[in-house]
Amino acid sequence: MNIGDRPEGHPAQRSSSPEDDRILLIIPTSAYSTGEFMAAATSLGIQVVVASDRRQVVESVFAGGTLAVENFYDTERTVEQIVEHARRWPLRACIGIDDHGSLLAALACDALGIPHASATAVRAAGNKLLLRRALSAAVVPSPAFRLIWVDSDPQREGLSTRYPCVLKPVFLTASRGVIRADDEKAFGRAFSRIKSLLADSKVADRGGEAARQILVEEYIPGIEVALDGLLTAGELRVLALFDKPDPLEGPYFAETLYITPSSLPTERQVEIAETVAAAARAIGLREGPVHAELRINNSGVFVIECAARSIGGVCSRVLRFGTGISLEELVLRHALGTPMSVAAEEGAGGRAGGRAGGRAGGVMMLSVPRQGVLRGVRGQDGARMVAHIEDVVISIPPDTQVEPLPEGDRYLGFMFARGGSAEIVEKALRQAFRQLEVVIEAGAEN
Repeated sequence: MNIGDRPEGHPAQRSSSPEDDRILLIIPTSAYSTGEFMAAATSLGIQVVVASDRRQVVESVFAGGTLAVENFYDTERTVEQIVEHARRWPLRACIGIDDHGSLLAALACDALGIPHASATAVRAAGNKLLLRRALSAAVVPSPAFRLIWVDSDPQREGLSTRYPCVLKPVFLTASRGVIRADDEKAFGRAFSRIKSLLADSKVADRGGEAARQILVEEYIPGIEVALDGLLTAGELRVLALFDKPDPLEGPYFAETLYITPSSLPTERQVEIAETVAAAARAIGLREGPVHAELRINNSGVFVIECAARSIGGVCSRVLRFGTGISLEELVLRHALGTPMSVAAEEGAGGRAGGRAGGRAGGVMMLSVPRQGVLRGVRGQDGARMVAHIEDVVISIPPDTQVEPLPEGDRYLGFMFARGGSAEIVEKALRQAFRQLEVVIEAGAEN
């Protein structure tokens, strides 16, 4: 399914030897995993420089394999560090695996003269206020919105709001700080919680001026889907369209199930792709991965998010294209301007689903159920024994303090399944989930 302008050829496309194909992979502290990108780079013979603010980063076997970043959210200094490093170890591409990393990658590519998505577009994709303004100006369906500030009077703001509404920070991701309010009292409670979250020193340092802003949006009822694709010279190639079978109605919005291929009618899938392509045009995004979240009801298709990156966490493991090519390999090939193989295009291009051999896939994100100290997750072996379950990954180690949404910023882990149909996959994931017991001690000390 290709939507948009016909490409004249990827601007970075050129022949090269493997030793020339050095990329920078920008990994934040909060990253769940880097294994998929590293495996894809290895399979393509690409050298990887890992830029991280973590002490323990993925080490490469070649010189110039790591770049210690002082503070990811000091954007100017981080870009300077990348440019300084690239003078000694030239780069073909920079890739971020989250919203801020994608912005750093775009800015670094601008400074280095490397073809990449527009930094202005990437910035808009990662800021909900800028995204809403761009979509509204381009008349792309999205929630009505207004901006308020953390020092606003919540009682006055609540009186002037139509309900139900959704309050959210403008720069946080993964549903963090997103709260539905159905009346003035709920508005006040939501405002207070978001204000407290934004006052946290780490959050405030990350957001800067954006940490003083709160977006109030119209609540859009209906089902929710997610789309992953690649943009080349403005043309959108849909890689996967995910159904989200569990209703996301609030007051908080923890993700659970992603199932592909979508069960929606072809006509609706085309409408979704066209809407995402329009959203990308609205913010000026013409190159690279895109991950969009949309709501669908009788009034149409509404854009909730449009990020300039691929699907987050380790959820991409559920996707395979053609002869088993990963999503990360497609992203790397695009960044290097290397044409995809025919098998990859046949498996991913021209239709939503991102599946190989007609098989369905799904992932269940395991949210933190309550605050406390995680002592463990029992029943993992039993969950893995459920038919069609491929893996259960717990990403938070035992004896870690955990917090649920809307303040929390981590999922406990992920479960993956693959089967002959979306129905089989969904059933397997739900059955496996029933085998798990999350053990959290409230108020316990590490």
